[in-house]
Amino acid sequence: MSNPSLTPNDPHEHPHAKQGASPQAGMKRYKPSDEVDFAIVGSGAAGGVVARQLAQAGFSVVVLEQGPWRVNSDFKHDELWVSMQQGLTNDFDKVPNTFRARESDVAKKSQVAQYAMMVGGSSAHFTANYWRFPEIEFMQASRFGVPPGSSIADWPISYADLEPYYTMVDWECGVSGKAGVNPFEPWRSKGYPMPPLPIKSEGVLLEKAAKKVGWHAAPAPMAITSQPYRGRSGCVSCGFCFGFACEVGAKSGTINTMIPEAVKTGRCEIRPGSYVRKVELGANGKVTGVKYFDSTKTEQFQRAKAVVICANGAETPRLLLNSATNGFQDGLANSSGYVGRNLMSNYNSAGIGMFAHEVNGWKGAVVSRIVHDPMILPESTGIYGGGGFDFRSMMTPMNAVLNTMPGMPRWGSAWKKNLPKMFSNTCMAIGHTTQLPVMTNRFDLDPTLKDAWGMPVLRTTFADHQNDLEMMKWFGAKGKELLEAAGAERAVDLGAMQQGYPTVHLLGTCRMGNDPKTSVVNANNRAHDVPNLYMVDGSSFVTSGRGQPTMTIQALAFRAADKMIGAAKRNEL
Repeated sequence: MSNPSLTPNDPHEHPHAKQGASPQAGMKRYKPSDEVDFAIVGSGAAGGVVARQLAQAGFSVVVLEQGPWRVNSDFKHDELWVSMQQGLTNDFDKVPNTFRARESDVAKKSQVAQYAMMVGGSSAHFTANYWRFPEIEFMQASRFGVPPGSSIADWPISYADLEPYYTMVDWECGVSGKAGVNPFEPWRSKGYPMPPLPIKSEGVLLEKAAKKVGWHAAPAPMAITSQPYRGRSGCVSCGFCFGFACEVGAKSGTINTMIPEAVKTGRCEIRPGSYVRKVELGANGKVTGVKYFDSTKTEQFQRAKAVVICANGAETPRLLLNSATNGFQDGLANSSGYVGRNLMSNYNSAGIGMFAHEVNGWKGAVVSRIVHDPMILPESTGIYGGGGFDFRSMMTPMNAVLNTMPGMPRWGSAWKKNLPKMFSNTCMAIGHTTQLPVMTNRFDLDPTLKDAWGMPVLRTTFADHQNDLEMMKWFGAKGKELLEAAGAERAVDLGAMQQGYPTVHLLGTCRMGNDPKTSVVNANNRAHDVPNLYMVDGSSFVTSGRGQPTMTIQALAFRAADKMIGAAKRNEL
């Protein structure tokens, strides 16, 4: 691949777009007819990392993002806009989904896969829990076997392979935390670049509860700055964090970290409003670029020497399936038949507690303490997998109004009287757990429904594995126990929080593996079938993790970018 004549920035410098400045000012522009080194589809947690690494290594890069490019001053404390009008997320009216529990069922129109639609992707508005996967995560099949009905397998890489890249995420993106205090955290080569965020009232309650039941609470590692870091503000505890993008840039998503640095090299163009519909394959079996609709719905073709799909665990398989050719009639890079299959998420089970005193958990970042004691559930439970807990409040004013605690009045004067306590005195125990991969849980293309651009939409087929249902029961009951141990005057087990199918944290749909017959990409995120095509996002996961996948997505992205750079320099693409 050719190296542009521009001189790259010093990689140790970390320039960031200033508040209010146009992020596109002075950005390199390419024509679609220009053959760039890499075309990247998606600018989120993975796409932003890959773009920066490739641009800093001297390659020409175009990032195609379907959403707009917003700056911090565009974000606002508007619950109606964020929660009800999908101000930050995908528009189901333009790109609907369908759902069925079994292949024999008729799929019905439903809001399934939800993700941010903007430059920076979901990393712009995430909660920012940044848990590393434990060492056991990468070898569960060998260690614990394969439960009936599951397709669980070992990863083709180990924790040791990924650890240097976890550390890069900590320092290059900016993670707050404290090393050496969580007995269940895997080994690490370096500490955190910033101290943990200040402990919140729910964190104090979790520490109290954990001590009472014999568990261990530790500061939560968060991709939110606890102090000024590389030109960004520290967290200002605004109180609108859950599901909101950060107005001061304290969230360490790629919109505030990787993307400004990629653009600063003079080699990377971020192209918002670009809806990619197909990856083109040449006669030589290599991809030649991507077809996309620009903001006027005019079809364009961006030429590229290699393509990296970072569109998320739903849109990445959809793009591959929509890119079918005579040679790949079941979807591009899908000789294995695994594209779209093994759909997973992270299950959540919850308890909610009402306290006699104010908790005011809405203040500050969402989480300040975590408990990882149940990372591997005891054999006596008969449940495969595990996870962790945090205490939090997700109560913005609108949420408090719409989500009355079970057993409390839901209307009238009694409801109004209890509303202040619902907002200020409640706390939730959230259990984040594994979910088993199952071959029949999948995304494919709906045979009849089309999106606003005339493209087939995603059809979800999903049914819970019995093990996961038992896991949610266990975590729900344990969450109630923790709240009672923390002193709640009333606690309720809410059971499973999700809708019975994955909506966010969409994982596993382009599985990584050494065997091309049972995986889509190899250990370096490179497609088995197409040598200059990569998939880098949650779709490559082999297992779901024990809650919180974004840090691992970014670690894989740093690693995959290293492998791309090496392959390109050896002329192997």
